[in-house]
Amino acid sequence: MAEAATGFLEQLKSCIVWSWTYLWTVWFFIVLFLVYILRVPLKINDNLSTVSMFLNTLTPKFYVALTGTSSLISGLILIFEWWYFRKYGTSFIEQVSVSHLRPLLGGVDNNSSNNSNSSNGDSDSNRQSVSECKVWRNPLNLFRGAEYNRYTWVTGREPLTYYDMNLSAQDHQTFFTCDSDHLRPADAIMQKAWRERNPQARISAAHEALEINECATAYILLAEEEATTIAEAEKLFKQALKAGDGCYRRSQQLQHHGSQYEAQHRRDTNVLVYIKRRLAMCARRLGRTREAVKMMRDLMKEFPLLSMFNIHENLLEALLELQAYADVQAVLAKYDDISLPKSATICYTAALLKARAVSDKFSPEAASRRGLSTAEMNAVEAIHRAVEFNPHVPKYLLEMKSLILPPEHILKRGDSEAIAYAFFHLAHWKRVEGALNLLHCTWEGTFHEVSVYPKKELPFFILFTAGLCSFTAMLALLTHQFPELMGVFAKAMSDIFCSAEFRDWNCKSIFMRVEDELEIPPAPQSQHLQN
Repeated sequence: MAEAATGFLEQLKSCIVWSWTYLWTVWFFIVLFLVYILRVPLKINDNLSTVSMFLNTLTPKFYVALTGTSSLISGLILIFEWWYFRKYGTSFIEQVSVSHLRPLLGGVDNNSSNNSNSSNGDSDSNRQSVSECKVWRNPLNLFRGAEYNRYTWVTGREPLTYYDMNLSAQDHQTFFTCDSDHLRPADAIMQKAWRERNPQARISAAHEALEINECATAYILLAEEEATTIAEAEKLFKQALKAGDGCYRRSQQLQHHGSQYEAQHRRDTNVLVYIKRRLAMCARRLGRTREAVKMMRDLMKEFPLLSMFNIHENLLEALLELQAYADVQAVLAKYDDISLPKSATICYTAALLKARAVSDKFSPEAASRRGLSTAEMNAVEAIHRAVEFNPHVPKYLLEMKSLILPPEHILKRGDSEAIAYAFFHLAHWKRVEGALNLLHCTWEGTFHEVSVYPKKELPFFILFTAGLCSFTAMLALLTHQFPELMGVFAKAMSDIFCSAEFRDWNCKSIFMRVEDELEIPPAPQSQHLQN
């Protein structure tokens, strides 16, 4: 019965959305027709005449007050928009429009489009949806509690921007929640916790959820944000793995019983993959690199279609730490494919392997005398391709720019991706003798500038309110300084728009009316013209 009612409501909503999408023009003409038919009972002509007479009796003080009030209101909106943008990295008006108005008007929800793809869907569709993203989750992101907070304790500064943390909150809500969470008390608490901006409120909500039952996402939040060491985070992730594996197995058996169970299984799959990946990263941080490599390989075999997590980049970094260059080449041969989105990790790791074959004996003077060999040419071309993909990386690898903590999200081909790559891979380049020297000799020829993360263009509504505030302030100033002239212009414009003969007006008639109202005398003729 409940499913039938839900289906009826969905059909009703889709019909309303369809009517708004395709029939709005018909409705518009119907409204115009009704206004035309009812013009006599509604006394439209009389009302227009009354409005015209009212506007003609207004004094310049009214226009000063009107434009001044408009400038004040638009200025307050501008200040609020700017504060919201500086704090949260997005426009408040745009966020409200996308979150609340767009679904009502038939817009496409990103979450629903992502949820429509099952975990066992076609890999090509997943690659296409992932490649459309502009900002990516950093596959090597640090732990907030155990790593990022250490920087805060020492310096008193925040290592992450509000924009970055807001994107992480959206990721958590996408991967760790589903529509049926309200049916389970612990999951309902965690659904609210992922939306909390205060870290202490999120941690308190996670503890409250654990008091109800063993909640995998609650353990994840505590491991990420409350644990102060990697060992503590690993312990919490192991508890999360125990709870998450049980939920995954139960939902796997029920996933074909309906869309609700399918969405829950998709969520449990994301939770399980995230936990295993972070456990492998904990092992890598704690020096158990071979164990981390095994965990990553097993995870990629178990869930081969979930390429959105970019687990292969974690695997490449761990294999480079083991100096297992043959295994690195095998991974690159699988993932360095044209159908997959490129990354700095793939491009520069391929360049590192090519440079490793010749860098120990490479000399710029000798190469200029005898020319480049085939292996040297391959290495130079690989470096050129990498630099063309992201030209910011060499400055960090050559330590020409200072490294900072990598963000939780990166912009492909941007400065943020270069920071994230160099933060973990600089040691691997230093380990290969002569690799940085070869990079230094070849990178400048292909360097060009691209955008820098996290710089972001101002939202449209901030620019709009700034222009509106400036325009209305200018009108208020002109009306205050030249009340008679602005009053004449206002009366002339009101007469034009309210008159029945507005189709025959032109700019010349406006200025002639202004001259008549102000009684501007004609320009005197010269004595020569009078003679």
